Amino acid sequence: MAQPALTELSSILDFIRWGASQFRAAELSFSHGMASALDEAAYLVLHSLHLPIDTPELYFASQLTQAEKQKVLDILERRIIERKPAAYLSNEAWFAGLPFYVDERVLVPRSPIAELIEKQFYPWTDETQVAQVLDLCTGSGCIGIACAYAFPQAEVDLSDISTDALAVAKINIERHGLQAHVQAIESDLFANLTDKRYDLIVSNPPYVDAAEIAEMSSEFQHEPLLGLAAGVDGLDITHRILAHAREHLSDQGILIVEVGNSQFALTEAYPEVPFQWLEFERGGDGIFLLTAAQLDEHADTFKAAAANLL
Repeated sequence: MAQPALTELSSILDFIRWGASQFRAAELSFSHGMASALDEAAYLVLHSLHLPIDTPELYFASQLTQAEKQKVLDILERRIIERKPAAYLSNEAWFAGLPFYVDERVLVPRSPIAELIEKQFYPWTDETQVAQVLDLCTGSGCIGIACAYAFPQAEVDLSDISTDALAVAKINIERHGLQAHVQAIESDLFANLTDKRYDLIVSNPPYVDAAEIAEMSSEFQHEPLLGLAAGVDGLDITHRILAHAREHLSDQGILIVEVGNSQFALTEAYPEVPFQWLEFERGGDGIFLLTAAQLDEHADTFKAAAANLL
């Protein structure tokens, strides 16, 4: 496969087209921030050439040297052979318009929550009143760090049970120069957060149910299972978040949690709870919002459900 590519392909565009064709022939999965084989091929080609992702198309006719061809070919072939998401091959992912370091210790950032952050969670928050933010189950730290940009006056805590994930989050805190008001905390959900209260708690916790875990493509198997699996119905972690979030939320605060396809199991589990399911201009679903008052109103229900997990 390599020799024809090195001899017959010449330009950036040639390799993008060839890479996309090879990806489609190999039936790769594109569920980690890339919409298609063409998008992922373009990203990997440009990355391997040290070109920005927004490189103007007029450069795509540029002819590659033999060394550049080999480097591009190597990463495209790795994508096919290893079945790793592109972000793990480049050690980079973009979220809310910001670059983040990623590796196989964390999930690849891809949450629709980015759209909410870019809008400063309007109309549910007043940016001048958001002083404390918690990114619960932070992984790479992308949600919390993006919130730090959206609310520059706020203190932001990144919390995760995984020491491996927090090591990556700390890399990203330093990469963005946010050490002064963003900190990483090792905690099993709220366990090590003492009595601190937050105006905004955002969480993209594990929420994949057992059936979906069993059917996942090879690309997902490179991600840490700890960041994906959440029991038979995908709600083991969400039940615990609902039971204890109010203890760490200010009276005017809001809780936003992503549960993906487990949305339907959640509404069945709590038919009386008025979850506000958020809509997104760029696509995505399975993300709910509850206010502090709503958490108070249904506190007994949430605590009973969490107790049943024990």
